[in-house]
Amino acid sequence: MKQFILISIVALTMVACGGQNTPEAQQNKADNLRKRIIKLEKQLEQVESAALKNDEERTYPIKVIELQTQNLSREIEFSANLLPWEELNVATAQPGKISKIYVEIGDHVTKGQKLFQMDDTQLKQAKIQLESLRKDYERLKQLRETESISEQQYDQVKSQLEATESNVQFLEENVTLFAPFSGIITAKYFEDGEIYSGAPNTQTGKSAIVVLQQVSVLKATINVSEQYFNSLENGTSVTINADAIPDEVFTGTITNIHPTIDPLTRSFKVEIKIPNQGLQLRPGMFSRVKIKLDETEALVAPAIAVIQQEGTNNRYIFIHENGRAKRYNVQIGERFDDSIEIICDKINEGDELIVAGQAILMDNNKVKVTR
Repeated sequence: MKQFILISIVALTMVACGGQNTPEAQQNKADNLRKRIIKLEKQLEQVESAALKNDEERTYPIKVIELQTQNLSREIEFSANLLPWEELNVATAQPGKISKIYVEIGDHVTKGQKLFQMDDTQLKQAKIQLESLRKDYERLKQLRETESISEQQYDQVKSQLEATESNVQFLEENVTLFAPFSGIITAKYFEDGEIYSGAPNTQTGKSAIVVLQQVSVLKATINVSEQYFNSLENGTSVTINADAIPDEVFTGTITNIHPTIDPLTRSFKVEIKIPNQGLQLRPGMFSRVKIKLDETEALVAPAIAVIQQEGTNNRYIFIHENGRAKRYNVQIGERFDDSIEIICDKINEGDELIVAGQAILMDNNKVKVTR
C-alpha cells in the first residue's frame, strides 16, 4: 500500500509536467495535482503510523516453566597453596665457622636430633675463663666472710662470674644445634668448613644454615568474603583437593578465623589444619578448599534463561505476566550442571520463567506461550 501511494505521487507529477495546454489550464492542473498529492501524503502518514503500531504490538512466541525452590547445601570454594605446619630457618645467633652438618636435603629428623656443629674454640676459651673465675670467687668469698677484702672487690668478681656463666650458656646453645620438632630438611645453604656470616640467604629474606619443615601436618590460609564472616567457626570440617593428586580427597579443620576484615579486599583470613600422616601432600602444592555451609532453600532456574547484559556483569530474566514479558535483574549464586541459583526479591516460586524466545525480548513485550 505504501509503495502504491509513492508510485501514484510520482506518476501524477510526471503527467503534470508533460502537459501542453494554455497557462490557465496548466495552472488549474497544477492546483488539482497539489491537492491530490497532499491527500496521498496524508494517506502515507496513516499507513506508516499503522505499521509502527503493528510493530509495537507484535506478539512474540515463548516457552515457560514454573520457578521452583530447591534445598541447597551451600558450598564455597577457594584456591590455596599448602604450607608446612611449622617452618624454621635453623641458624646460630652469631657468625662463625661450620664444623659439621649432619643432615642433607630430604632427611627426616626427629625432635632433639643433632643438625650441625659450629666451631667451639670460643666455647672452650669461655669455659677456661669460667673455671678460673669460679676459683677466684671461692677464695674471695672466704676472705669476704672474714672481712679481709672490701665488699666492692667481692661484688666485682661475682658479677664477672655471672656474666661468664651466661656467655658459656649462650655459646653452648649456639655451637650445637638440635631439631626443635620432627620434620624434613627442605634446604641446606652451607657445607662443612664454610663460614656462616648471618647475612640473609633465603627466599623469605632470612638467614639459615638449614631449613626444617613439619609436613606430617600442613596448613592452608584462604581469604573469605566478609558475607560469610558469621557463617564460619573454629572446628568446621573442610575438604581439600590437590591438582597433583586428583583422585584423592583430604579433610581439614578450621583452626583460626582472623577477627578483622581487610577494607581493601572486603575479606578475612581463615587458617586450616590438614593432617598429612601419609605424606601424600607437600608444601607448595596447589589445592582447592571447599567449605560446606548450612542448607537453605533457593530459586533455581535453567542457566539458558539468565541473560547477561552486554558489556556489563548485570544479569536478568523475563517472567511471563498476563501476556507480557517482564524483565527482572537478578544475582546468581551456586551453579548445578545446567542450572543456576537466582536471587531476586521481586520473583517467587510458581512464577512463569521464560526459557525460550527471551533473547529478543524487551521489557513489557507482548508474548504468547507456545508448545
